[in-house]
Amino acid sequence: MVIKVRIDQEKCIACGLCYGMCPDVFEADDNGKSRLIEKYRTTSKTEGEVPDTLKSCVEDAKNGCPVGAIEIE
Repeated sequence: MVIKVRIDQEKCIACGLCYGMCPDVFEADDNGKSRLIEKYRTTSKTEGEVPDTLKSCVEDAKNGCPVGAIEIE
């Protein structure tokens, strides 16, 4: 099972919380904004699918994001 993840870079303020909390899924782009690491990307650097084994990590990052830039389904 996989979790769909989307990062809204318009909302992202490059605070680093998500890639600090969940470096197995998120990383910084050249501007410090969040993106998915390459192996989990699907249609773009900000959309992808993550294995269920990383669900709690992704949820923690989503819940901790101060601007609500991370969406999961």
